[in-house]
Amino acid sequence: MVQKLFLMVAFCFALLRPGSGIFAQSEVDNFRNSQFSSSRVTDAWRKYDDSLAKEFRKKSIAYPPKDIFLRAFKSQNEMELWARNNSTSEYRLIKTYRICAISGTLGPKRFQGDRQVPEGYYFIDEFNSKSDYYLSLLLSYPNYSDKILGMGNLGGDIYIHGGCVTVGCMPMTNDGIQEIYTLCLNAKLNGEENIPVHIYPTRLNKNGMAYLNREYPNDPARLQFWSDMKVGYEYFEKYHKLLPVMYTPDGRYAN
Repeated sequence: MVQKLFLMVAFCFALLRPGSGIFAQSEVDNFRNSQFSSSRVTDAWRKYDDSLAKEFRKKSIAYPPKDIFLRAFKSQNEMELWARNNSTSEYRLIKTYRICAISGTLGPKRFQGDRQVPEGYYFIDEFNSKSDYYLSLLLSYPNYSDKILGMGNLGGDIYIHGGCVTVGCMPMTNDGIQEIYTLCLNAKLNGEENIPVHIYPTRLNKNGMAYLNREYPNDPARLQFWSDMKVGYEYFEKYHKLLPVMYTPDGRYAN
């Protein structure tokens, strides 16, 4: 009897441990309830969910999505939305959004107050339904590269948000952030734990690299940084798949 009771208690703990199905579903339910308790979120979802479903059907991608990817280009003020049906298929471009404004210059963010929009490989870290800028999605800045190569206080609180103003974030119109927030929320609720966001100075093709070398000839640190990022950019352009993000001990991107 004692042994049977011990086994039952052990089984219950196993079910409730982090990562188990019951625990994970409880987290999803809490997240869903928290998000949809906000009128901003429910308004955005009602406004855009149907039209987004149509956009995805046109690209033969299931909706709500299970795997989305955001790719931004600072020079072009553009953010691309890509999606795929499963981890082995190629991403397809769904649509491109206009970023209202970009502060600072081309190049990564290296310290708090430099007004730079980060460049590098990130993911969405938090959904803020009570943002001062309508709705906002927190990026996982600083990443390992930023922590190694940055100086002093690196700052934080880098968002994709509404309001169309910025001092280092990527602002959209309120309509734009409503749509992007709805997409990311649906992907999160559908099982995508970390939604990748890649931020580039420009398209790192032949013309883009020639432009950067011409504009920043005396800045070898930036040129090396962009050359490292070019590997991931070119791989995605060729295969429409993402390389795993890897770093060298000195903070450079190794992929």
